[in-house]
Parts: sequence; C-alpha cells; structure tokens
Amino acid sequence: MLMADQVGEKIAIARKLKNLSQAQLAEQLAVSAQAVGKWERGESMPDILTFTRLAEALGTDLNYFVGATACAQNPVVPPEDEGAQEQSEAPGWNMSGGNWADADFSGLHGLAEKFRGTNIEQCRFIGSELAGLTLRGNNIERSDFSQSDLRRCALTGSNLEGDTFAGCDFSGSTFTRCNAEGCDFSAANLTGVALHWCHLRRSDFTGAVLQGTLFRMGQLTEITLGGILVDCAFENCDFSKVTFEGAVLRNCFFKNAKLKRVKFVDCQADRLTYAFMKNSKADMSGVTVIEE
Repeated sequence: MLMADQVGEKIAIARKLKNLSQAQLAEQLAVSAQAVGKWERGESMPDILTFTRLAEALGTDLNYFVGATACAQNPVVPPEDEGAQEQSEAPGWNMSGGNWADADFSGLHGLAEKFRGTNIEQCRFIGSELAGLTLRGNNIERSDFSQSDLRRCALTGSNLEGDTFAGCDFSGSTFTRCNAEGCDFSAANLTGVALHWCHLRRSDFTGAVLQGTLFRMGQLTEITLGGILVDCAFENCDFSKVTFEGAVLRNCFFKNAKLKRVKFVDCQADRLTYAFMKNSKADMSGVTVIEE
C-alpha cells in the first residue's frame, strides 16, 4: 500500500536531484505548483496517469515510488545501466555539478565518485555512509556531516567552511590541496589520514583521534591540538598561532617544521619526539619527557 507521506518524500528527493523547482516540475506535468507541494507534504497523491508522467519527468520508473523508503531506490536510472542496477543493491545517487542549499540528505549512502564540482550550503548529511567518496573541486559551507562514515575518502581541491564533522570516521582518507576554515572535527577519527598541501584554519580538533596522521606541506593557523598523538608526522608545515595543549606525543616526526611560533602547554613527549621538536627550535618549556 502506498503511503502518501512516503511517496511525497520520494517525489521531493527526486525533484531536487533533477535540480527542478516545484513550479518547473508542475509545468512539465501540466498541473499547479500547489498540487506538487501537496504531494510532497503527503496531503494528496497523483493519479495513475500523472504518476507515469511524473516518473518520466524525474528520470525514474514507477517502481521507485513503491519502495519501502526514500533512500532505498535510485531515482535516476540511465537506460544503459538498468541491468546493472537490478543486480546491485547500492543506490546510484549522482550529486555532481549540483547546487544544493538547506537540504537534508541524512542517512544517504552510495555516492562513491558522484560528488564533484558541487556547491553545498547548509545541508545535512548526518549519519551518512559515504565510505570511498571522492570529493573533487567542491565548495561545502556550513553543512553537517556529524557521525558519518567517511573512511577511505579522497578530497581534492575542495573548500570546506564552517562545516561540522564531529564524530566522523575519516580513517584512511586523503586530503589534497583543500582548505578547511572554521570546521568542527571534534572526536573525529583521523587515523591514517594524509593531508597534503592543505590549509587548516580556526578548526576544532578537540578529542580527535590522531594516529598515523600525516600533515605534509601544509599550513596550520589558529589550531589547538590535544589528546594522544601517535605515529604522526608534520613535514614541511607552516604553523601560525598553533597550540599543543595537554597533548601526549609518541613517536611523532617533525621535519623542516617551523616550531618557533608553536606553543606547547602541559605536553608530554617520548625521547625521540622530544628530540625532533627541539631540533625544530620549539620552546620546550611546556614539554616534559615521558620516562619509559
């Protein structure tokens, strides 16, 4: 049995993925924009003939509207890939080249490489399964990815501003030539993450897991790092107003890093890490050696 609210949600998501307004969709279907609004709010449903035209306008088929949930089916199925879609359980969302604002995609999964050249503003991807995602040339502002699975992702040439990644799992991911300003990475898992030529500015790393994390040829500005850092490397990094506070550094490597302007407050370091820091001209007054 079709539920009006479930059908309405599916219509709204598929319409947004086609980058259509309610008025534009209504014009294609020869109905009023108010009718489309009522469908999406679950107040009414299209008749069977309108359903057929609706599926055609949204690039899907009638089966899309009878699935159990709005994220269970792919609203856009290219004809040449229909056979492959029937054999795969993964949805085929394609958000590349879009312009999204104030949309809720929480729980989304299966984007893979289909998230490039996109402008995202004030959107929600809370609790999404986005492992293996490729982000290339995106602008993402004030969006919330809290508690999402972002393992093994590749972020290249992207701008992140005011975004929330609290509690996200980034393990094994790579950031290349990205800017992250005013972002929240608190309690995020950054195990095995590599950041190349990235600028991190005024971002929160409180409680973040830094293990085997590589910062290479990057710039860190107005950042505070704490907690336990294990097997981390800072290679040819530029630090400005950076503070290590209450940090425990074990087997961490500083190469050609300018630590004169870095502040260490109540930190501990093993002997090897201590030697690297001292060689980089750091003020060691706030660091004590861990006696093994």
